[in-house]
This record gives sequence, C-alpha cells and structure tokens, in this order.
Amino acid sequence: MPNLNLFCLSLKYYNLIDKLPTYIKPLGLGTEKYPDHWLTEKNGENIANLNKYYGQYTGIYWIWKNQLKDMADEDWVGTCEYRKLWLNNLYYKKQKFSIRSLYSSLLKVDNKIFTNCDVILVQPIIFKDETIYQQFNKVHKVNILEDCINFLENDEREKFKKYLYGNKLSVPPLFITKVSLFKKFCGIAFPLLEKYYDYCMKNNLCHDYNMRLPAYLIERYASYWFEENYKTQYLSHARMGKFMISNKVNKYINPIKMPFTLRMYPTIHDY
Repeated sequence: MPNLNLFCLSLKYYNLIDKLPTYIKPLGLGTEKYPDHWLTEKNGENIANLNKYYGQYTGIYWIWKNQLKDMADEDWVGTCEYRKLWLNNLYYKKQKFSIRSLYSSLLKVDNKIFTNCDVILVQPIIFKDETIYQQFNKVHKVNILEDCINFLENDEREKFKKYLYGNKLSVPPLFITKVSLFKKFCGIAFPLLEKYYDYCMKNNLCHDYNMRLPAYLIERYASYWFEENYKTQYLSHARMGKFMISNKVNKYINPIKMPFTLRMYPTIHDY
C-alpha cells in the first residue's frame, strides 16, 4: 500500500474534519484561529498574505515548502477541501438508493488506482456547448486568456491553447500525485501564478467574484499540465452541504457516517 497524505484545506475550523480517516490532515488557511492539533499555513514558510488572491494554492505552497522533506519521492500527497472529499470510485450518475454511508465510500489507501497512474484528478466537467476558453470568459467576464498564454514558453503555448479550445476540464486544486511530481508541479506553477497575479493587479482585475482570478487562471493550466504530461486517472468527489459540515451537528453525530448519505453524491457536473 502507498504512503498517502491528504491535506484538507479549510478557511474555518470544522470539527467534521477531525472525524475523517487519519491519512487526511486538516490544514487551516488564512487568518482564522485553529486548534493546536491542526496544521496552519501561518506556521513555517508561507504566502498566507496572498490567500484572498491565490485561494487554496497558498495551502499547496505551504505543503510544498514545509511537509515534503520527510516523505519519499514515491509517496502520494494531495489535497481535499472541508466541503469536497475524494470518493473511492468513479461514478457517472448519482446513487439513487444505497444504504452505504458517505464515510464508507471515501477514498481508501488500498485503492488499485495508485498502481496505474501518476496523478489522480477530480472527475472532469464536460461542457456540451462551449469550450474551456468560452466558459472562462463567460463566467469571469475578462478576455485575458490570450495574454496569459504568452507567459508560457514558446513550445507550450500552442499545446495549452489547443487544450483551452477543448471541452473537458478537471479543476485542481483537488489532486493527488507522487511527491516527486508534486514538487515538479509546484516549481512550475508558482512562478507562473506570480506572473498571473502581477498581470491581474496591474490591470485592476482582482475584485468581487474575480478576487481570486490568479487562482482561476492557474487552475486551467494545472489541469492541462497534468493531463498533457502524465498518466492521469480520475475519481469522483462529494461536496458537503451545510448540514454535514455544521459544527453544531457534528458536536453530537458524525453525519457522513449515517446510512443512505451516498445517495446524494457523487458531485457530478452537468454542463
């Protein structure tokens, strides 16, 4: 079995995360206060001051700089979120009737997927009537992808452009990969993310919904980079509702261990 370390990224303390399998480690982001048993990006080398622009990528940076030195290159490391958890299988439709709990369906360390890929990404979104490029412009209302493509090396620009004119998108920051590849990705992604940030700030683009525009840009590149260069497999994920992550509810029960909770999931995007 592989050594697997997942870091659960969160902007607030949720005691549900304390009830997850032990290979999932809580990592508090931003300026909130967290209990002593949580990891927090404010401790160690960090870019926590950029969280409102970089989103979960400040957590990925912290993992890169502070958590990998004691891991072997062939170990697996990745991320989940307080409301987005990996499932153990790939689903193409919701489980309309299943007595199983969501907890019993979470990713297990003995999943055979670890033996036949380099990276695991979230089940991709397939856009039916638009490209990744069109969807980005529609949602963010800024036509900047062409400019940002030019930040890449010449031999990569056309490949990335071709990807953007496709319709399949699997969006990190949820990903799991080997430690050696995690390091390689971060060494490429963060210098590029800094260029995106400088561009967005220079053009006064980071406000309202687009406050995290640099992160939205790097998400498209990350999806392309993994799929273009490495053997990629996919797993589904579940998105927690307010009831499941409520601290009040979790004070008395662990709602994701209740029977029938899998029928609400997995999270499948229909575009």
